[in-house]
Amino acid sequence: MKNVTAFVLFLLLAMMGLIACGGAAPAEIATLAPTAAAPAVIAPEQPAEDAAPQQPAEAAAPEAMTAPEAGAGEPAGEAAAPTATPEPPTPTTEPTPVPSPTPAAAACYTYRVLNTYPHDPDAFTQGLDIDNGELFEGTGLYGESTLRLVDLTSGSVSRNQPLAQEYFGEGITVLGDKIYQLTWQEGTGFIYDRNTFQQLQTFNYEHEGWGITHDGTRLIVSDGTSTIRFWDPATLQEVGRIDVADEQGPVIMLNELEYVNGEIWANVWMTDLIARINPESGRVTGWIDLTGIFTPQAEDEPNDVLNGIAINEATGQIYVTGKLWSSLFEIEVIRAP
Repeated sequence: MKNVTAFVLFLLLAMMGLIACGGAAPAEIATLAPTAAAPAVIAPEQPAEDAAPQQPAEAAAPEAMTAPEAGAGEPAGEAAAPTATPEPPTPTTEPTPVPSPTPAAAACYTYRVLNTYPHDPDAFTQGLDIDNGELFEGTGLYGESTLRLVDLTSGSVSRNQPLAQEYFGEGITVLGDKIYQLTWQEGTGFIYDRNTFQQLQTFNYEHEGWGITHDGTRLIVSDGTSTIRFWDPATLQEVGRIDVADEQGPVIMLNELEYVNGEIWANVWMTDLIARINPESGRVTGWIDLTGIFTPQAEDEPNDVLNGIAINEATGQIYVTGKLWSSLFEIEVIRAP
């Protein structure tokens, strides 16, 4: 459960993403075939520039003064001094503004479900990661947060490390022989032994903790804003950051993260969208719309939002799930028609 005051921002973001990609994915998504051509995306209309203000009319030149006639008491031979004619103003030339190029619209993608697996419907999924073929999961909520080792095909939990009740667990990532886990508003992170879940270290940070992944050398962290930070895994100090945006502006509510084939993929909280982000520039190069991927089997079945991306780097398989979802999906990402 994130801060509810962010809800209005989410509505604007969701509308932006869906408009950019032409709306929700079709219901019968499994029948879609990949398309070679990119979809035509119409750039948003630019507001008309205000009309340039009218320049005031040039002031009229003063009338020439006539020399007075010589009076009876004035010397007749003195002539009146000539009156100078004002020079016309020198016209000024304003440079023509050069419009900035409009950023290219992000590509739009949809999905095909390849396999569906059971998932614990009580797991408030905050982080998902596959390392050496094993599925690790971090869950949230106060008093219910955990770090888990999960059997992919059955959904059963084979190892479970609960967090203390004062911590709301967030994203996780496995790097080498260590697991890193964030907490939401407590500013505290944990490092565990990958194989035993023994807690090795705690550390602190000054912003909220949402998602975490890595590129092999750096930890990559989100905090619910449009900023993504890079940390040195040895010192846990920030070594860089990017601001994430697409052609319509900053992209906020970046949540669970995964590093996929040189891109950062980010769940956008409270939407069915995954942003594909260039880690160098922060530019969103594509949107994956997972609308309709999960439908509860019963009216009283608990479920929350999409949250959880994992890649098996050995096979290239992509897995997604959500908070309190009873299913985990292996998907193929394809261009939207």
